[in-house]
Amino acid sequence: MNVDGAKILVLGLGNDILTDDAIGILVAREVRRRVAHLSDVDVRETMEMGLALLDFIVGYETLILVDAIQTGHAAPGHIHEITQQQLKSLPDRTPLGLAMPSRLKILAVEVADPFTFGTQMTAALQQALPIAVEKIVAEVNLA
Repeated sequence: MNVDGAKILVLGLGNDILTDDAIGILVAREVRRRVAHLSDVDVRETMEMGLALLDFIVGYETLILVDAIQTGHAAPGHIHEITQQQLKSLPDRTPLGLAMPSRLKILAVEVADPFTFGTQMTAALQQALPIAVEKIVAEVNLA
């Protein structure tokens, strides 16, 4: 939950011991380093899923989410950018009345191997990492 007044949350999801599934966490770590000087931006990472994510996102105006995805319809390393306009509906409050971000962007990086134990991402994901970081840094600087 946002307790420090920051308006923007960059949230990296994943598991850093499952090869390509680490992309969201690793992107968040690099973004955190790059935007540390911005007081209105929080950068966090988690292995949590589902409703547990509410604890992270409540109270922010903008949420930029980065995670791994395996659609089979794009090459590994492809960055899917999903805006809130592309989603069917976004409530502005949870059933508990908690304020949700009014602006959402998702960067979902197509992965090759999200299931093998290991700390080394595949080459395609290693190449996609700085591109995803640049996209998020640019987005934060525009907000």
